[in-house]
Amino acid sequence: MKIATYNVNGINGRLPVLLKWLKEASPDIVCLQELKAPQERFPVQEINNAGYQAIWNGQKSWNGVAILAKNREITEVQRSLPGDMEDVQSRYIEAIIDQMVICCLYLPNGNPYPGPKFDYKLSWIKRFKRRTNQLIKMELPAILIGDFNIIPEPIDVYKPERWENDALYRTEVRKAFKDLQKKGWLDSLRSLYPDEKIYTFWDYLYKAYDRNAGMRLDHILLSPYLQPRLASGGVDSHVRGWEKSSDHAPVWIELSDHN
Repeated sequence: MKIATYNVNGINGRLPVLLKWLKEASPDIVCLQELKAPQERFPVQEINNAGYQAIWNGQKSWNGVAILAKNREITEVQRSLPGDMEDVQSRYIEAIIDQMVICCLYLPNGNPYPGPKFDYKLSWIKRFKRRTNQLIKMELPAILIGDFNIIPEPIDVYKPERWENDALYRTEVRKAFKDLQKKGWLDSLRSLYPDEKIYTFWDYLYKAYDRNAGMRLDHILLSPYLQPRLASGGVDSHVRGWEKSSDHAPVWIELSDHN
């Protein structure tokens, strides 16, 4: 089973790119972030025509998350991260597919640091940890997947020394990522490629993609129950080079059949 995440950076503007990639990669489950479309503007007909069911939580001009599945039922669990009734940003959607809990997230960027946006990021992470700890305690087959807006290690960014005071690389957020791993969540791509330079995002400026001056922001974390099934994974970085593409590339893993 192939499971992927893709920050599309505007689903309607990049729909041809998304549909082309879905056809080429043929993932079974896909999590999307940054739809940048209100609920009623999600291109459900085109997604269905491509062979996918979908649930989504849209938001006008910002954020927005979706889960797509091919030939599989999607049971929605929740469409916001518990813990803050006043948080209206659509950054989280959770579903059960094939007896797995799929937690699709678009974690806040947090820049500029320091400031209210960074504080919001830290409080969001705190709520997220509460939910992920529940999933670990319940010993469920679960996946945390999406754009984490966290660069975990120096190897995960071009010229790390430039990022010390950026909200993507601050010690607080990197520690939060490590804490998830200590609780039992496996960083699937890093476990498959312990020493390789892997990037999932390249800025539109300064020919970053051509120079491979990127960073790794998009992650797929597996609960202990699923870890033995991790068979392969990668980044479809060529998609970033397509015409009118997102500044992120799709990231995917393959799970072998049930243990």
